[in-house]
Amino acid sequence: MADISELGEDERRLAELGYKQELNRNWSGFSNFAISFSIISILAGCFTTFGQAWNNGGPIAISLGWPLISAFILIIGFCMSELVSAYPTSGGIYWWASKLGGAKAGYYTGWLNLIGLLAVIASVAYGCAAFFDLAFSTISDSWAEGYSLERVFIMFIVVLLLVGILNIFSGHLMAVMNNVSVWWHVFGAAAVVLILIFLPPTHMSVADVFTMRVNNSAGLAGGETSGGFFWFMVLPLGFLLTQYTITGFDASAHLSEETQGAADGAAKGIWRSIFYSAIGGWILLLSFLFAVQDAEGVTAGGGGVAVIFAQALDAKWAFAVLMIASIGQFFCSTACMTSTSRMFFAFSRDGAVPGAKLWAKLSKNQVPANAVVVSMVIAVLITLPALVKVNIGSEEAPIIVPTAFYAVVSVAVIGLYLAFAIPIYLRWRKGDAFEQGPWNLGTKWKWMAPIAVLEIIIISIYFIMPTTPMGTPGFLRWINGSPSAEELPFEWKFVNYAPILTGGALILLWIGWHLSAKKWFTGPKMTIDLPAGVSSAEEIELEHEHKGYLTEEEGGAPGTHR
Repeated sequence: MADISELGEDERRLAELGYKQELNRNWSGFSNFAISFSIISILAGCFTTFGQAWNNGGPIAISLGWPLISAFILIIGFCMSELVSAYPTSGGIYWWASKLGGAKAGYYTGWLNLIGLLAVIASVAYGCAAFFDLAFSTISDSWAEGYSLERVFIMFIVVLLLVGILNIFSGHLMAVMNNVSVWWHVFGAAAVVLILIFLPPTHMSVADVFTMRVNNSAGLAGGETSGGFFWFMVLPLGFLLTQYTITGFDASAHLSEETQGAADGAAKGIWRSIFYSAIGGWILLLSFLFAVQDAEGVTAGGGGVAVIFAQALDAKWAFAVLMIASIGQFFCSTACMTSTSRMFFAFSRDGAVPGAKLWAKLSKNQVPANAVVVSMVIAVLITLPALVKVNIGSEEAPIIVPTAFYAVVSVAVIGLYLAFAIPIYLRWRKGDAFEQGPWNLGTKWKWMAPIAVLEIIIISIYFIMPTTPMGTPGFLRWINGSPSAEELPFEWKFVNYAPILTGGALILLWIGWHLSAKKWFTGPKMTIDLPAGVSSAEEIELEHEHKGYLTEEEGGAPGTHR
């Protein structure tokens, strides 16, 4: 191994963590922020999951729920920023858990993170296809009349193919695209807000925006908008809007091996992407609410933003708003694929994924092209249930709800946030013995980490619960003791399959660990050529001490002479 003092600061730190520099380190700190900002994408989540919040709570789930949940997510982000500053590797969350809790913790964390990322790329790309379809439908009656789930699914596959090709072409191209994406989201969202301020004939009152309640959940709490069941069951389901939109910010960690000054830049990329998205998203969502012309009409239409735009704008302006969102969602899909493929690469590099050598292989452009392809295939497979038509209304007044889409969204949220919780908890357990990086929380981790973990546990429970009584046998009878369940019989197409997919995955992981993985999986594998007699990243520091370098405990930067 070359003398570590001859390497740049980022390469030195990466070597101390056990890896040689393989990926091109050509991302700036802004580009690192840009990918998380693009994946959060207020032009994606705020549009695609608006109906979830409207149907489960109404305006208050949006106007008040967004800032409340955003504050908790920012605390989670701060905790993760401290971790990435200490351990800036592409493995990100998985690497942190392995370092702090051992191979078993790393194994479960890595798989949860990967499952969540695969669900994210599936849900965002599907939402992108659906919104392009909506946009075309606003200006073409023939296109609107020819709507079908099959057509949207084909568009979804096309989106995935385009996203995959762009990711395979060049890692540097992705950095450029994410920089462009930031400004598209800033100016695009600003344009949408201005359109919705000046063009609608009337606006909803401030009182209605901040107090109106809606329960369009097809029977949860008997359709009531008061009482404990509404406040503690229905309304929290609406918070999926915020929790799903502001996620994927772990991308800053996964791209840290490609970021210059990663120990500081990746840390700031995480929390800044959350903070600015929270502010921009709230302004955007408030503009949606104030543009509502007929609240009952929005509810009858399934709560989607397209209904609001149809009420408030003419066809051309509605098309413009939907196209701004659709293009933003395409940028988001591209960034999601970048993050997912890097996690796939890093986890495979350590031998944790079947066919690991294939997914850890880099193309001549130094990007994990095989990991991109397999991510595309898996995204298509887990979204196949979206081909099932789900009508929670009647034949005369149908309300088509993308139950499968919301289930994939739930899987994304649960998988990612549970993966976040593990290293955050392990860091809290380690206490003052944890070696903080350049960006750190000081002593604030003592109260931030427990709050972050508790919030994640609570939302994970809520998002595996049924979103409609028809998705659970006898659910209505349990609520009010009436035979209503006979009127709305249980059908599998209404089931929120998030707990089935997430729980099934956890069971398979448990079986896999005890039958096989624990015998051979030892956590992150080093890829550097170590000096004779040195067998771990921790021992590199001992080697440095013999050569006269300061150790981290002595307060020196890696490679600094005494």
